Amino acid sequence: MAAWPFFIIYSPLFTDERKINFRTPKIGVYNRNMIKRVNPQVDFIAIEHKVLDFWKENDIFQKRRDANAGKPKWSFIDGPITANNPMGVHHAWGRTLKDLYNRYKAMDGHELRYQQGFDCQGLWVEVEVEKELGFKSKREVEEFGIEKFVNMCKERVRKFSGVQTEQSKRLGYWMDWDNSYYTMSDENNYAIWGFLKKLFEAGKIYRGSDVVPWSGRSGTSYSQMEIIEGRKLVAHKSVFVRFPLRDKKNEYLLVWTTTPWTLTSNVVAGVNGNLDYVKLKAKDGAIYYFAQENLEFKRLDKQFKEKKQWIEGVPKLKTIAQIFKERGGYEILGTIKGSDMVGWTYGGPYDKFEAQSEPGGFPIVNEKLKEDRSSGKSQHQVVDPGKDNMGSDIVVAGEGTGIVHMAPGCGDIDNKIGKKFGLVNIAPLDSESKFIDKFGWLTGKSATDKKTTQAIIDDLKEREYLVYVEEYPHVYPHCWRSGDELVFRLVDEWYINMDWRDKIKKVVDDINWIPEWGGEREHEWLDNMSDWMISKKRFWGLALPIWTFEDESYYVVGSKEELKSLAVEGWDEFEGNSPHRPWIDKVKIKHPETGLIGTRVLDVGNPWLDAGIVPFSTLGYNNDKEYWNEWFPGDFVTESFPGQFRNWFYSLLAMSALLEEKAPFKTLLGHALVKAEDGRDMHKSWGNAIWFDDAAEKMGVDVMRWMYASQNIEHNLLFGYGHADDVRKKLIQLWNSYSFYATYAAVDGFSPKGRKLNDNDLTILDKWIISKMHILIKDATNAYDAFRVDKFMRSFERFLDDLSNWYIRRNRRRFWKAEDDGDKQTAYQTLYEVLFTTIRLLAPCLPFVTEEIYQNLVRSSIGDAPESIHLCDFPIADETCINEKLMTQVDALRKVVEQSRSARNKANLKIRQPLAKLCFAVDDDGVAAFIVENSKIILDELNVKDLERVADVSELIQYDVKPNLPVLGEMYGKQLKDIRTAIAAMNVNDIVQKLNSADAVTLDLAGASIELNNDAFLINTISAAGYTSGMDGGIAVGLTTAMTPELVREGMVRDLIRHVQIMRKNANFAVENRIKINGLIDGPLGDALEDFKELFCNETLTVEMTAKFVKGEYESTFDVHDQTLTLSIERTHTSKG
Repeated sequence: MAAWPFFIIYSPLFTDERKINFRTPKIGVYNRNMIKRVNPQVDFIAIEHKVLDFWKENDIFQKRRDANAGKPKWSFIDGPITANNPMGVHHAWGRTLKDLYNRYKAMDGHELRYQQGFDCQGLWVEVEVEKELGFKSKREVEEFGIEKFVNMCKERVRKFSGVQTEQSKRLGYWMDWDNSYYTMSDENNYAIWGFLKKLFEAGKIYRGSDVVPWSGRSGTSYSQMEIIEGRKLVAHKSVFVRFPLRDKKNEYLLVWTTTPWTLTSNVVAGVNGNLDYVKLKAKDGAIYYFAQENLEFKRLDKQFKEKKQWIEGVPKLKTIAQIFKERGGYEILGTIKGSDMVGWTYGGPYDKFEAQSEPGGFPIVNEKLKEDRSSGKSQHQVVDPGKDNMGSDIVVAGEGTGIVHMAPGCGDIDNKIGKKFGLVNIAPLDSESKFIDKFGWLTGKSATDKKTTQAIIDDLKEREYLVYVEEYPHVYPHCWRSGDELVFRLVDEWYINMDWRDKIKKVVDDINWIPEWGGEREHEWLDNMSDWMISKKRFWGLALPIWTFEDESYYVVGSKEELKSLAVEGWDEFEGNSPHRPWIDKVKIKHPETGLIGTRVLDVGNPWLDAGIVPFSTLGYNNDKEYWNEWFPGDFVTESFPGQFRNWFYSLLAMSALLEEKAPFKTLLGHALVKAEDGRDMHKSWGNAIWFDDAAEKMGVDVMRWMYASQNIEHNLLFGYGHADDVRKKLIQLWNSYSFYATYAAVDGFSPKGRKLNDNDLTILDKWIISKMHILIKDATNAYDAFRVDKFMRSFERFLDDLSNWYIRRNRRRFWKAEDDGDKQTAYQTLYEVLFTTIRLLAPCLPFVTEEIYQNLVRSSIGDAPESIHLCDFPIADETCINEKLMTQVDALRKVVEQSRSARNKANLKIRQPLAKLCFAVDDDGVAAFIVENSKIILDELNVKDLERVADVSELIQYDVKPNLPVLGEMYGKQLKDIRTAIAAMNVNDIVQKLNSADAVTLDLAGASIELNNDAFLINTISAAGYTSGMDGGIAVGLTTAMTPELVREGMVRDLIRHVQIMRKNANFAVENRIKINGLIDGPLGDALEDFKELFCNETLTVEMTAKFVKGEYESTFDVHDQTLTLSIERTHTSKG
């Protein structure tokens, strides 16, 4: 990637000015005396490092804390960042939001805790350590040694928490970095023990067998929360397989599955009793049953056509009809209701495996079914599984065949059906997802290995069970950390019975959700979630405080103190270590009631327990209740919405609802995801990943923070260098506004110290920008308070345009002029007040550039000002300074200028070419009077000689209005002809006027009214003869295009002025330098210069011209109106004024 362009080449605010001599400022400490000139060739990244040093050397963060001590508290609770790898740009979005709201609340006068956290425990850390060691399985960890492995996990956390700390500081994230919390801490782990103890005492902790997502590589199960995070689009070999009906010769059930390995454990086949099933006879005489609707159903047709949720190279799927046609054709013999098929028995494709004949199931045996001699093979029959808990049919037509093969030991839904119908479980896989004994030739083979899948397909084909095989694209669960494909496996795990979810739902409604739909999403999750699986068969994590005994009872220990009191063995080895494996495993306890000796289960806990307890563990819930009451509940939390409503948000809510029956926070802000600029996820292999350190040192942190702050939180942020370039231009625009002030204030020695604005001294534009500024303060305050800083940033960008492209540009001559009069002082003071206020509003979002500006703008002149902008108070709007009428009038005047510029561009008339007249039309007489009253501004802006109001828009613009037939046709169909006739009969000006005033046109069609909006029309504007015109928001403008010889000559001179200005800039002359021009200017250009010599000299600060060319300080050759000139310029050293 090419290096990022650090420097501004030229400041647009100096387009018509003289260039100033600049020296590159030394990057270091700030000096104070008076304002310094500013180099527009700014290096924002160097400034950021300079500011970081300034904050550190002067302890600015601690001074902010000290200043706010004892003020109203504002409690922010940080969701811990996983301390496992360097921080990504996606982390930086959330951390920027956290920091900017903290900074705002600090400036607004609140005491904060400034504690952030690191998420330390869990599979994500284990997987990375396994990679370091080259391990491929859980077994290798056990052989290596759990103690060594856990210590490596701890060390990795310490390493990357340090890396992330430094990266966060680089981001400008103000936190008490010496007081970060770690979820691996004893305090955090023991706080979770207390939570689990309370659940145990309420009878909510249990051990259960269930079919859960399982990683063979990691050797552990996945909770309902985690499985959603790892879903990937993949293509699997799916198979159509026939199950022979036992009492019907040569007749078969046609089933379909994307997981052929599960066929080994089939028990029943499910149908929908209300569906019609077709009886199809194939060419070879075999008869098949499947859902009638599926015969011609075009499977995944939309996905294939749109290439969405599709994998390149996978061919279009065939219909079942096509499959049988390619096998020689078919005949439909009739149909049958699904309900009539219930009870049919069949032979399974793998009934020869011993496991299918094991009474009671295998390997986990149901003793009751064993007594009945029930096995998978004996239970093969057709069932109607009915509906799920949402009331939806479990078996449906469409994809597949309408007959579902069910293996209760291999699928979560199948397992529920098995419990409902009293079916055996056949669970074929071990902890490494390999087939266990009693599965014949498959024993020892991995279910997720493609070779195993192919071997099963080959076997089915050889034994004539296979009908068809295809590549089928679908979303399938994978490990969200290691990336390996998951299976569903029947295992024993520990659960929290969530039958108390109504407690959680109650506190959900007490929270301010941003966006509002977040609360609905949380309710949706709570309505559909299963019991909370809290165990993992791994090594590094919360050691579940559950001890089991020989009578199959279990006991939950609630604290370290309780553990010590119950310990009968291993305490001495454990004491002094953290409550982790393997040290905690050595402790045996005596059951307080039975006296039996128990050992701890080897499982570790779900990592969301670690993060969910932080409002209690970090605030002293168990050891300093007074402190906890001061800071709980939190005022604010923010994290990424996708996923967290079922992860961290859920665990926070659940744990708080149980422990205190109240919400753990008052406001929750959820934001979307960071994607690459191409809209895809960022992946190193795709070449679109951007690392935080690279972004910080190439585009700059303030640019990144601007992107984050201005992004609508509900939409994914497309992050990249192209977007950053656009944002950086806006940052440059802010810098140039400040640079303009600093440059001229330094030249004139202006200081704002002791000065105040007097309303009587203010010009119209002064009052206008001050009014806009106070509107901006209100917008900022409302946006920050509502936790929607993106709305403030949009307001600020509009204000910045007003400030730089209108106020400063329109007032340049007030700063340029030699007279140091009251008007000039007022211009300086106004711009100072506006800049000072603006950077305070921006300081939470852009902490670096605002600090740099503040130190020169304010501290250089006002010695007793706060040491840092971040020690200032947040501005407060003054309603008396807001003048709505004036803002409307000036905005209208500006609109005239902007529309006229657009009209010039349309006619290819450069702004340097003067024109005779600008005409305008507007209905509001007050606005019109204001425009006329301030005509000088318009004439000067547009280089026009005269301004005139015309009576009607039609004098300037003509319209071509046509009905938008595609839109109208879709909406009104048969009425389209009458609508076209009615529109054709209307006056086009009336149509436009009604659309502008009411946003709609009403048609009367045979007594019925139809209202048409803007989308119903295609409107083209045509300039009236002799004009180039435009219209926007009820204001029409028209510039005369006829040229007189005098106008042409003035345009020639203005072109010459532009070239001389470029020479001044390239020569690096200061704004106040007067110059001498050497060189012959003759011909038509010379004649024109004679007519407009005063204009030329005033604009270029030329005090002497000679016809003879001599070498000066700078020379150039250029063309002006078909004449080639060679000129040199030199400074005359005449002092300003």
